[in-house]
Amino acid sequence: MRSLRPSDDTYRRILGLRAIRVFREEPLSDADLEAILEAGRWTGSSKNRQQWAFVVVDEPEGLERLATAGDFTEPLLGAAAAVAIVRLPGGYDFDLGRAAQNMMLAAAARGVASCPITLHHTERAHDILGIPPEHHCRFAVALGYPDTDRIPDALRAARERGLSGRRPLRELAHRGTFGTPWQ
Repeated sequence: MRSLRPSDDTYRRILGLRAIRVFREEPLSDADLEAILEAGRWTGSSKNRQQWAFVVVDEPEGLERLATAGDFTEPLLGAAAAVAIVRLPGGYDFDLGRAAQNMMLAAAARGVASCPITLHHTERAHDILGIPPEHHCRFAVALGYPDTDRIPDALRAARERGLSGRRPLRELAHRGTFGTPWQ
């Protein structure tokens, strides 16, 4: 099975994925956007039910409106596009998270930056996106080509607010029961 071959490159890409919140003012190419959506489409799901849909927002006015559906949505204002991930009836948020992560990894592989977005005001998100009442939309992924000149300042600002770095594995991994160190 091809997908089970060891790959240090894939592992390094996973460990290196970062949310980028600053983008160049440049639309995404159709090829890049389609590849990102395909990665979401090919994501595994519970019982392979694929209980999701993707709403692409790529007009500045639409991104501005979508940004009003969350509390920390500034990356949408500079993004070239966003993919809102809609849970269909019977779907699971876990599957949506998997689809979002696959789209973010595919984006990085194509040189596209991404940032996960929570749409805290779901009723507003539903109105903006025309989501049917029996569906649910709480998450989106902002996309755009990274503004490499502005990334160092954004990272510095995040560090100053204490929003960077990773906890050591020994602090978050447990074995058998919570509180038992994994090693």
